[in-house]
Amino acid sequence: MSSSENIRVMPTSFTNIDHLTIHLLLLALLQLLNRDMAKEMQKNSMYIEQNDPEGDIRKDFLDDDGRAKRTGTWVTASAHIITAVIGSGVLSLAWAIAQLGWVAGPAVLMAFSFITYYTSTLLSDCYRSPDPVTGKRNYTYMDVVRASLGGRSVQLCGLAQYGNLIGVTIGYTITASISMVAVKRSNCFHRHGHHVKCYTSNNPLMIIFACIQIVLSQIPNFHKLSWLSILAAVMSFAYSSIGIGLSIAKVIGDGPHATTLTGTTVGVDVSASEKVWRAFQAIGDVAFAYAFSTVLVEIQDTLKSSPPENKSMKRATAVGVTTTTLFYIMCGVMGYLAFGNDAPGNFLTGFGFYEPFWLVDFANACIAVHLIGAYQVFCQPIFGFVEKWCNKRWPENKFITSEHGINVPCYGVYHVNSFRLVWRTAYVIVSAVLAMIFPFFNDFVGLIGAASFWPLTVYFPVEMYIARTKIRRFSFTWVWLKILIWSCFIVSLVALVGSVQGLIQSLKTYRPFQAVQEE
Repeated sequence: MSSSENIRVMPTSFTNIDHLTIHLLLLALLQLLNRDMAKEMQKNSMYIEQNDPEGDIRKDFLDDDGRAKRTGTWVTASAHIITAVIGSGVLSLAWAIAQLGWVAGPAVLMAFSFITYYTSTLLSDCYRSPDPVTGKRNYTYMDVVRASLGGRSVQLCGLAQYGNLIGVTIGYTITASISMVAVKRSNCFHRHGHHVKCYTSNNPLMIIFACIQIVLSQIPNFHKLSWLSILAAVMSFAYSSIGIGLSIAKVIGDGPHATTLTGTTVGVDVSASEKVWRAFQAIGDVAFAYAFSTVLVEIQDTLKSSPPENKSMKRATAVGVTTTTLFYIMCGVMGYLAFGNDAPGNFLTGFGFYEPFWLVDFANACIAVHLIGAYQVFCQPIFGFVEKWCNKRWPENKFITSEHGINVPCYGVYHVNSFRLVWRTAYVIVSAVLAMIFPFFNDFVGLIGAASFWPLTVYFPVEMYIARTKIRRFSFTWVWLKILIWSCFIVSLVALVGSVQGLIQSLKTYRPFQAVQEE
């Protein structure tokens, strides 16, 4: 090889070595940079966690369980309770006191109000467990029972709670349609006289009610219901006050009707067997009038954590139960004074009052609006339970889990879930069909109240309190709590028997309403 060739080759070899050296140097430099960047990123991350305002903003929007920040207060909780409690039950209290009389009627009302308040305070302490202030949240009644009792009690609780909620939604569909029918009949009586048979079918109005509920059922969850509950609570105060006012006016104008210490008189108003059955049914009506334990945990889950949820819930319970008890006593007592032993099962829609017809119409319209909101308060836990179970069972199913944003004018983006739309619509339709099959308001009210009052309002709250506080067996507190449980069981049992008997009698005499007769 010539020297000139060597000279040409050497630069090429040196060039390859230089390139290799440069590559190695670059790799080493990159490693140093990566290590320094990692340290800097770790340092910055720690700084962000402690000082970044965006972290504080995220904390402001999330609760301790990672869910959206709860904003409810004892005021909104009171509105939910009043919406759930003051409803169809208040309309039958005059009839209930007429069956029980001046002694037993108010006594039963006060007894159930005290029992409901006491057991509700016990239940509110179970929302978090094991500690009522700092423990883990339980989002539903079944979660509370699972955390405190476990075992078969969870299934029994679910059966009682959701069976009750389904029954309530059916009952509210019936009551709302009766109130809407009463508006049409009131106008008919005003135009053609009280002697005209102004009958009309409830079914078309149940369909209208169901159509409204199909729309409102697309409200995603309980947390979005505050505005509807407040509106419904206002409506309940309105029609209860109108009922009390009309009763007072009737007493002043016509004088008190015949009343007795023991209620309806055997041999005059009812037979001996009817007296017993109606008294049992009246107890069931009163029990249902205070029923809200089925949604208490869900209401408490809307409360913000400061002050503690159990403290706010106890205050809301005191306000709600006290308010409803005052209205119940006034409605029951004044209704009994106005109608005596002939008090109708529903003193606003039973046409004890014909005039002023526009005020009766307004009161019945308020009942319908209230029940629109109350229906949602009771059906949202059903929706939440089924949707949570389906999401857990089929997490990959897009029909169940996916949502699609739709821009709604004056609202913004609304996220539509296909499964939620189909399932909730189907539920409302089925409940409306069942309401058409069983249009017996008074008997249905007693049946629901008697069947659900003992397990949900008394048994589970007391047993969870005993388990949580580890009360010693056969101690004084343990004994009187057990006496409370079994006393309420006997009361619920006789009320259930009375309601079943009343429902059977209604089935025997039921004839579908004809079209409105205005001739």
